[in-house]
Amino acid sequence: MNRKLTKGRHSGGISASRIIGFAMIGVLAILGTAAARADDLPFRVGTSSSGTPRYQQGFAHFHYVNPQAPKGGEVSMSVVGTYDTFNPVLAKGDAATGLSLVFDTLLKPSSDEVTTSYGLLAEGVAYPDDISYATFRLRKEAKWADGKPLSPEDVIFSFDKGKELNPQLSFYYAHVVKAEKTGERDVTFRFDEKNNRELPDILGQLVVVPKHWWEGKDDKGNPRDIGKTTLEPVMGSGPYRIASFQAGSSIRYELRDDYWGKDINVNVGQNNFRTFTYTYFGDLDVAFEAFRSGSLNFWSENSAKRWATGYDFPAVKEGKVKREVLDNSYRASGVMVGFIPNQRRALFKDARVREALNYAFDFEELNRTTFFSQYQRVNSYFYGSELASSGLPEGRELEILNEIKDKVPPSVFTEAYKNPVGGKPDLFRNNLKSAIGLMKEAGYEIRGGKMVNTKTGEQAKLEILLDNNTLERVALPFAQNLKKIGFDATVRVADEAQYTNRVRSFDYDMLYNGWGQSLHPGNEQTEYWGSAAAKREGSKNYAGISDPGIDILIKKVIFAQNADELKAATKALDRVLLAGHYVVPGYTLRASRLAYWDKFDRPKELPEYSIGFPDVWWAKGAAE
Repeated sequence: MNRKLTKGRHSGGISASRIIGFAMIGVLAILGTAAARADDLPFRVGTSSSGTPRYQQGFAHFHYVNPQAPKGGEVSMSVVGTYDTFNPVLAKGDAATGLSLVFDTLLKPSSDEVTTSYGLLAEGVAYPDDISYATFRLRKEAKWADGKPLSPEDVIFSFDKGKELNPQLSFYYAHVVKAEKTGERDVTFRFDEKNNRELPDILGQLVVVPKHWWEGKDDKGNPRDIGKTTLEPVMGSGPYRIASFQAGSSIRYELRDDYWGKDINVNVGQNNFRTFTYTYFGDLDVAFEAFRSGSLNFWSENSAKRWATGYDFPAVKEGKVKREVLDNSYRASGVMVGFIPNQRRALFKDARVREALNYAFDFEELNRTTFFSQYQRVNSYFYGSELASSGLPEGRELEILNEIKDKVPPSVFTEAYKNPVGGKPDLFRNNLKSAIGLMKEAGYEIRGGKMVNTKTGEQAKLEILLDNNTLERVALPFAQNLKKIGFDATVRVADEAQYTNRVRSFDYDMLYNGWGQSLHPGNEQTEYWGSAAAKREGSKNYAGISDPGIDILIKKVIFAQNADELKAATKALDRVLLAGHYVVPGYTLRASRLAYWDKFDRPKELPEYSIGFPDVWWAKGAAE
């Protein structure tokens, strides 16, 4: 299940990191009875799909926090691009980074457990055995920044407007047909399908906005409109408020002393910094210079070259800037990232063409000459996790594939997926020969140095669309390799607004992008690979995949009844996706490369599945 439906609470760095962040499925587990409903269904104070939850009812705080952490200090980070709205619901414009600092959700995830969340705005959630509905009970103390109590009407308004105005939310909550007030503090969501164990949990991610504020008037007396972008600082129920901003170039958030939830267990030892400042840049190199100078104090590195050669400035040598590599955030996640051909374009409808593209990507050469041998090649849609397929299918995975044998490529039963290997002149020449052979099978041939369609005479042409110049060092060599076999291949770096609009409308030949996964995939798989998503603008089905066999496998993942069935179904899905050659797999580093000025402190033991920044860190020397 996709844990982030909106921009992350503390996102920063390049905008190519839009990869949807971690995914999970919500198998609900009873943590304790917070209250009893009339029909005696227990209210559960949290959700989990990883066995017995670590924290039981009445826990004081997460074990990985410092409950005495001081409040104070500032975090200053960079964002590449721009923004033009503070509206957290609308799927238009570019929302400012860090907006989720202003808003709370119904539930809050734990960082030391896999796919486990506990009550934030809601003190509990109840559901029947068939999961035909879910009822959330709001905390009595939950309030908006203006002091008004948070109500079921606010939750219903947020849900209804989200489905109405945000296509991704509409798709994600497609089986949630109604939200209604069923008690003084109770909201019940009704489902049109049963036994989807994920639905209660993904509803816990709902960003709740104030109905009365959005239906009111601004300082100038103009009615607000949640259906439009706005640069009026929005009001929320979260720990921070928008303190100041320069439209499109910076935004500063300030900790609220009157935050209603500062002492509840899921927040103890967190939200420790007094301010967050995000500064927007048009170029990462310029942003890094700002970090070097001390204008920014935290940096998440995305460049292998810079990590290897760019940290020889005095502050590093003097110990004023620290560097470290942490793998916490990758311990329970997988990823697929790479060049994604758009099957909505005629050129890429043939799987042989898509496969040929992979033979033209020489990862080994790039890793040696450009990446300082820091990366590994991705070979699964769940790379780095126990859900990644390998070898030939067997056991329950094979049974699942045999059930839909007529709907999947025959190769899934006979060939283990392998990426071409280059890095040496003879190996790469052979790869290009293989690419030419595949193109010939697909109806293309080289004439006068051009790869042309044998029927129309048109040259194979593609543009690789990027949103930042960092990836040019990868895309340009790839384009040059494609030119060697007769493609008319170009690379285009678009500005933030243009890139966003083109991706939303699927107006591209090829992207470099990807999808994050967790150990418990669920409904988000429909958003990534489902046939319906291929037709809906703004979806994450970047490749335009529309395949009945894949649709069946997605359902098997969503409705898997136990861990073994989920693993088998996911591996089967992975294998069929790989056989379709929908992506030219890229590369990854299964760790976070961090650099920061020596102004921070943190618990000795970080959360198992997160670097904890900035949630559980604090400023050195800050006073209570």
